[in-house]
Amino acid sequence: MVCDSARRARKRAESTPSAPLNVPIGGRVPSITLAGQNQSPSSGGDELEEAVISPEISVQSWQYAEGYVPEDEVLENARQRAQEVGAMPIGSGGGTALRLLAATLDAKAVVEIGTGAGVSGVWLLRGMRPDGVLTTVDVEPEHHRMARETFGEAGFAANRTRVITGRALDVLPRLKDGAYDLVFCDADKKEYSDYLASAVRLLRPGGLVAFDNALWHDRVADPAQRDPETVAIRQLGKEVRDDARLVPALLPVGDGLLVGVKRPPYG
Repeated sequence: MVCDSARRARKRAESTPSAPLNVPIGGRVPSITLAGQNQSPSSGGDELEEAVISPEISVQSWQYAEGYVPEDEVLENARQRAQEVGAMPIGSGGGTALRLLAATLDAKAVVEIGTGAGVSGVWLLRGMRPDGVLTTVDVEPEHHRMARETFGEAGFAANRTRVITGRALDVLPRLKDGAYDLVFCDADKKEYSDYLASAVRLLRPGGLVAFDNALWHDRVADPAQRDPETVAIRQLGKEVRDDARLVPALLPVGDGLLVGVKRPPYG
């Protein structure tokens, strides 16, 4: 579920006096070094090598990327419902990535851990096959009521979703091994490692698991942050990265989307 990173970043940007729109936070610009294109008279060389660009990015560019695919009224209404019950959903950039991943997999069977008000569910369903089924799990019955309303507004038939109320760690063992194309996790951060173990079991070869909040309010990258949620997410990142069964990536969208693709068995 999305963090306050954008709001904090916006405040920092607004506090930077007289900064041009194309200058990142702190008044710095991305440094560009043409390592081999030396035009000085003394060099006499005209080699051309790869440009090296620093990773700094402006708030303006980040916001542009997050809003690149605009959300419609269905998703805006779902976000409003989520806000009313304090269930903040994945950001628009993360939702766009989920839709892309589901479409790339031609996903027919998806598990979602943490239904919320249905925002991420709509993004997933819009990327899945027309006959695909989303199995979504949440401990709060009120979340499922809101999600059903959202799915209906989005035009999805009732048979496109299977809604299960209960704790994820109680529900996941009942799901079939190797039967799912994608598992998306956005629930109790302290249980993320347990979700990973279940996801690897549930996924078919070539399927993928994705975790929202992989950067967790900018805390994961700061080793001084040691609260239980941050420690759990940091540990999860190591587990996904070091698991030989997975091809990992940490996508810098929203509050971070950690992805692992399950390798097919070889030999």
